[in-house]
Amino acid sequence: MLSRVANSIYWMCRYIERAENVARFISVNLNLLLDMPSEEGKHWKPIVMTTGDQEIFEKKDPGYNQEAVIRFLTFDRNYPNSIVRCLAAARENGRSIREIISSEMWEHLNNFHLELSTERSLSMALQDPHTFFKIIQMRSHLFTGLMDCTMSHGEAWNFARIGMMMERADKTSRILDVKYFMLLPQASLVNAPIDNIQWMAVLKSASAFEMFRKEHHNITPNKVAEFLIFDNQFPRSIRHCITKAKICLHRITGTPQGAAINLAEKRLGRIQADIEYTDIEEVIETGLHEYLDNMQSRINEVGGAIGTTFFNIKPCSEATGSEQ
Repeated sequence: MLSRVANSIYWMCRYIERAENVARFISVNLNLLLDMPSEEGKHWKPIVMTTGDQEIFEKKDPGYNQEAVIRFLTFDRNYPNSIVRCLAAARENGRSIREIISSEMWEHLNNFHLELSTERSLSMALQDPHTFFKIIQMRSHLFTGLMDCTMSHGEAWNFARIGMMMERADKTSRILDVKYFMLLPQASLVNAPIDNIQWMAVLKSASAFEMFRKEHHNITPNKVAEFLIFDNQFPRSIRHCITKAKICLHRITGTPQGAAINLAEKRLGRIQADIEYTDIEEVIETGLHEYLDNMQSRINEVGGAIGTTFFNIKPCSEATGSEQ
């Protein structure tokens, strides 16, 4: 496979996953506002922080209110991680590899992008944001389903899956880190009802609430962190994403499991090994924020190694959402 093709399909799926994650974060925050005190800025600021682009937002609009954040994260064409920009980048990557992806994938992606670019979408996002962001999530899920059902599961599909899994792992670590390190207003509210509501929101931000409750009766910070980091079966846990990305990488290279022949495999293998031989008690003792911050850096390093190894490009800055 040409490195150009592999690069395009990898980034096409990363951008779709990124757009879906942003939509889900906003949707969950809208529901959270119904149960929280009316200090609006405190609840919208963490959503921007999750993207890692707080400084960019504050240069454009210093006020953290619902409309400003929705416009910035959804429709700002000058912001590279906005939903509109992500879908535009995904569509451009898809257009360049139309002979590789299925016609169903291309038609859905093209329509998805065109419909979101209309003035009607902006009006709907501001007037009925709950419905609007749910539609974005469902259309992203539909794209993933079309990819799995209409595309041969060969090299191209594996590159697509790696892109999706790396993006998921990064966003799960970010939302968990922001909650643990920044969201709680004061120590006296730990284990208070407001704290439990916020931890429920964290689980819902990763679509993990129902699956978490099937395993655990009570919501505690340690249990939530353990589930989102170490659960091997939940599809948005960091461990699951890293494991699946590594499997896809080995399918592409043909390297046996347990071996590594390039930098991307080595870095991904080290992350997987560290996760498998670490538990939540050790993480809490070391510091959850420090652990997650280090995890985000390592995930970005894997992305850079994938670009160097397979796409013949210099390591890109995923942390700032550089387009490919």
